[in-house]
Amino acid sequence: MLDNRPPLTDPQRTTVEFARRDLTDARAADLATLPAASLILLIERLRSSLDDILSVIEETAPL
Repeated sequence: MLDNRPPLTDPQRTTVEFARRDLTDARAADLATLPAASLILLIERLRSSLDDILSVIEETAPL
């Protein structure tokens, strides 16, 4: 199968890697044992990662 996606720039690859790490950390966390403040920080981190990934998609998606 041919991959006709444009290559990612170094900053875009870094953004994707950080988002993957944030998601991996969230999946590994025992959410039931986290205090409320930690849950809020985790959610904010995931929201920020999602926003960053959507920006990368907008930059690389064909119009």
